[in-house]
Amino acid sequence: MLTRNLNRRLTLGLGAAALGFSVSPLQAAAESCETVRFAEVGWTDITATTALTTEVLEALGYDTRIDTVSVPIAYQGMKNGDFDVFLGNWMPSMASISDPYVEEGDIDRLGANLEGAKYTLAVPRYVHDAGVTSVQDLAEHAEQFDSQIHGIEAGNDGNQLIQQMIDDDAFGLGDWQLIDSSEAGMLAELSARVPDEQWMVFLGWEPHPMNTNFDMAYLAGADDYFGPDLGGATVYTNTRSGYVEECANVGALLENLEFTLEMENQLMGQIMDEGEDPRDAARAYLQANPEVLEGWLEGVETREGEPGLPAVKRALDIEA
Repeated sequence: MLTRNLNRRLTLGLGAAALGFSVSPLQAAAESCETVRFAEVGWTDITATTALTTEVLEALGYDTRIDTVSVPIAYQGMKNGDFDVFLGNWMPSMASISDPYVEEGDIDRLGANLEGAKYTLAVPRYVHDAGVTSVQDLAEHAEQFDSQIHGIEAGNDGNQLIQQMIDDDAFGLGDWQLIDSSEAGMLAELSARVPDEQWMVFLGWEPHPMNTNFDMAYLAGADDYFGPDLGGATVYTNTRSGYVEECANVGALLENLEFTLEMENQLMGQIMDEGEDPRDAARAYLQANPEVLEGWLEGVETREGEPGLPAVKRALDIEA
């Protein structure tokens, strides 16, 4: 699809040049909006929301591209114009990464796409029941934890916050070690430890099926690092600077996007626990819950300028 489009544009461009015509800024902008380029960072919640969004965009007639990269590369890529959209700006935990780009005008932070999330350190319930209810209790039990805190991928904002706690010797954790891994790797380690009730402290968050797959508890006391209310978080949509103005129709969809904890927990469970392809799970969810499309597609058209809602319903085999 992309190669064919590129060849078509090249042919048209050469023909216009031969005839002495130039491509107008409006035409160039329209062509640059044909493919919506998403940055992904390997988090299943963002895999799920990106799958939902790309299903809708392709039903509207757009091409989509998804690249999985680290968080720092996602932001640098938006700054450089390599990516258009990132749906996973968890705030306030990602402030140290995202705020400089926003303040410099290199990326735009759109509205919230998820409210009520949380993001902080967690332990299995049996560890919590043994008296570890706060981050202030960790150092006292360093031996049981092997003085290790398990995170996800290197460079992730949560890992950075954990490392900052260690560097600050906060809560007596100065000689502890952050274990960089991945979401899947961290949860595999947790799965291996739980049957024998081995101790482990790890980075936890909701939405995520870990909250139903494991009997777990979040630790109090890390407000200075993860924020209040157990790292209470809001997730925002980010775009490269000026994208919403340049690609106003796609921008309208992005501004309309609102997800829920229940929606994401369901999709993430299907992807992680049942092995469903993210796009298949997203399509099935939209077919079963078509009412979400009404808000998302308010004021949105197809790429050809037709009303968006009926076109998406037709493309997804949803009865009108």
